[in-house]
Amino acid sequence: MVSNKVSPEFITAEDGTRLAFYATAATHPNAGPGVVFLGGFMSDMTGQKATVLESWAQKSGRGFLRLDYSGHGSSGGEFRDGTIGRWLSDAVTVIRHVGATVDGLGGELVLVGSSMGGWIAALVAMKIDQQGVDQRVAGLVTIAAATDFTKDLLPARLGPDALAQIQDTGFFEAPSQYASGTYVITRHLLEEGQNHILLTGALALNIPVRLIHGTADPDVPWTQSQKLMNALTSSDVELILIKDGDHRLSEPTDLHRITNVLAQLCDQLSASNAANPAR
Repeated sequence: MVSNKVSPEFITAEDGTRLAFYATAATHPNAGPGVVFLGGFMSDMTGQKATVLESWAQKSGRGFLRLDYSGHGSSGGEFRDGTIGRWLSDAVTVIRHVGATVDGLGGELVLVGSSMGGWIAALVAMKIDQQGVDQRVAGLVTIAAATDFTKDLLPARLGPDALAQIQDTGFFEAPSQYASGTYVITRHLLEEGQNHILLTGALALNIPVRLIHGTADPDVPWTQSQKLMNALTSSDVELILIKDGDHRLSEPTDLHRITNVLAQLCDQLSASNAANPAR
């Protein structure tokens, strides 16, 4: 079971770009934290992980949000105009909107970030914490987290010829095995990404974090999740390695494992809140 709405809802960003999302309200008064799914680079909110987790959330009566960044899926804008900072802003805009309009998404949240979405999720958690609003990111689950990929992964993957072309023309069209067409890698994406690097120092997120990664991931090595674990200041961090797991982790056994990890984290947060109601 996924969202009953045939078409997504939209909110307009400050620059006029329409951002698409599906949000389902909590149907249980004590459902626990709401869940937000943040997708990857050139992915959209209709993927298996997003919809499987939405179905689980609906069955458990908790609020759930999935969204498309600008230039992705049903949202407006051009992919080639996107940057990490822009997609971070898109995510925060939608999350803040549903927090004020959808039951179960205005308080504690668990963010689930896949690939680039893992990087975005960590940035969103810090951003919302800094804003001092009623919403609070209480937990984080990442799947093949591609934190700092514009610095740590893309340059080596592209190679010197492509990087030279990017410097000369401003972009390079890279082939994709996950989507039709090509990835447009821009100089602005690489340069702006430097403003959001997380793995060069301590990452002050003192919340429970679960990092899931396949050992055979050909796109983002599992050591990238290990770096994220080491950077986090939280003492409640688990790195879950899936033997021979690929980048997508979308096989039925993978989806079942991801759902269980998320369910256990949500139950942990609910139990903690029940034991400490003044928090």
